Amino acid sequence: MLFSLDSGVPVLPADDAEIDSAGTVCFTGHRENSVIPYRKDPIYRNITLRTVQLMLFRYIDMAVESGYRSFISGLAVGTDLWAAKYVLAKKISDSSIRLIGVMPFLRHAERFTSQYKDILADVERGADLLLATNTDPQAVYGKSGENASPELYKVRNYFMADHASAVISYFNEGSFKSGTYQTLNYAVRKGLKIRRFGLEDVYALIDECGPDIEIIRRKLVFMDNVFEEPY
Repeated sequence: MLFSLDSGVPVLPADDAEIDSAGTVCFTGHRENSVIPYRKDPIYRNITLRTVQLMLFRYIDMAVESGYRSFISGLAVGTDLWAAKYVLAKKISDSSIRLIGVMPFLRHAERFTSQYKDILADVERGADLLLATNTDPQAVYGKSGENASPELYKVRNYFMADHASAVISYFNEGSFKSGTYQTLNYAVRKGLKIRRFGLEDVYALIDECGPDIEIIRRKLVFMDNVFEEPY
């Protein structure tokens, strides 16, 4: 049996997993460094980042309200781990919610900061299922080398979309060279329900509410459920 290098939790080959895609949402989104502060002013860095996270959390709440119970996280820094950590918090009060973590290869977190390594370990320990799309202990991402492959993240991304019926995404317009775009493009071809927001939506919310996180939080509570919109 394989074990996570970060949490010690058992890791199963992704191909062995049985996932009911009909009630499952997967996440895809940018990393923290993609969050450009409101008005490009560093003073708004924290409010912009927190608004991105709160909007992501509201989308997860709406998915739960609409009957989705399983959530797949690719365990990447930024969106994936923010979402996974929030799903774990929701599991405390709703035991029907299920978190599935899918890593692209066992050594994927070697370059994570200590903060994100801690978050990852907590998420892996709390997940209902921890999978790897590549179980070779020596596999690394790259274009050259005996154990290197440039397809590791793509395989993980496609696996998530293949085992979900909906996608929640934090995607900024114009980010066409990102893994997030790759995943969304594949999800479109698969006919998945996609619910996306980006910095344009975050800035509009700050414009409306001002840089007050409590007002923003209250505004999001009354946001219409995007999962109830016509497909």
